[in-house]
Amino acid sequence: MNTENQVLGLTKLSQYIQDFLAKDQPTYNEDDAGFESLLKKSQIENPWFTIENQRFALQQWTNLLTEENINNWLKDYQISKISKRVGLIMAGNIPLVGFHDVISVVLSNHVPVIKLSSKDKYMIPFLLKKWNEFSEGSVPFEFIERLENFDAVIATGSNNTARYLEYYFKNHLHIIRKNRTSIAVLKGDETEEELKLLAEDIFRYFGLGCRNVTRLFIPQDFVIDRLFESFLEFQEIINHNKYANNYEYNRAIYLLNQDKFWDNNFVMLKEDEKLFSPLSVINFSRYSSLDEVKGFIAENEENIQCIVAKEELGLGSVRPGEAQNPGLDTYADNVDTMKFLSVI
Repeated sequence: MNTENQVLGLTKLSQYIQDFLAKDQPTYNEDDAGFESLLKKSQIENPWFTIENQRFALQQWTNLLTEENINNWLKDYQISKISKRVGLIMAGNIPLVGFHDVISVVLSNHVPVIKLSSKDKYMIPFLLKKWNEFSEGSVPFEFIERLENFDAVIATGSNNTARYLEYYFKNHLHIIRKNRTSIAVLKGDETEEELKLLAEDIFRYFGLGCRNVTRLFIPQDFVIDRLFESFLEFQEIINHNKYANNYEYNRAIYLLNQDKFWDNNFVMLKEDEKLFSPLSVINFSRYSSLDEVKGFIAENEENIQCIVAKEELGLGSVRPGEAQNPGLDTYADNVDTMKFLSVI
């Protein structure tokens, strides 16, 4: 097995990305210029993948991929002695969303057979090739258009797609992921800084990730203006054409239906019990007892990826500002990918 080389290669990849992110364009070498052109190409083909958000995603990976982090993650798992082919059907809602699956498969001594999302088809191949270079050629991978000849599969899609995938792969070992979203629970005594950090959990990646907060719980006496004030650092989001189209459409629907909502010209707050909200809208409700919140969480557990709240509320949450910084041992749909890969 090549795990040692692969881990060393990952740390070198992390340093390579960090060095690139630290440079200014006038100091780019030919390799840096190629990296930057790839970011631009991704943004042109998928306008949701802004350069800023791609660089943010890359920075999160450099923070994660230290030798200590990787080894602490791997020590809890038995690495498979027999290499299998694991099909990966990728999502493309946020940059590099499928990279954790790729790393998990490789470090489990398997071969990722990858069907890329059409929305995110440049960065993962680039990083995989670099990782392989830094690992002395010990990182196996394949890119395919149609998934054939595989031993297990990990697939991500919408709830509708997931039903089809469950049926299609019913005779194979599989993990099928569905739509999820995240919630935030405010105690009421949050500082302005904490509320600004919550805005990061809401607006990063335009709210398109499963770890983005789309549903808020606030105390009965909480003043909504405090939220709008904390959101101001993200007001430029309305200048993004696709986001603005969603905002204008949803606002028009609410006005036509005479729905009650709060608006600050780039995001709307709507008092609604639904877990999922449309893009540019945050659903909220007021609670008088934390038991109400816990009841909602229990009823919607299968659809909640992450809870943002102060630790003292005892909700198994992450702190404001941390939703988009998951650890290596944090898994989509809360299904332990590494455990699955160790027994296939």
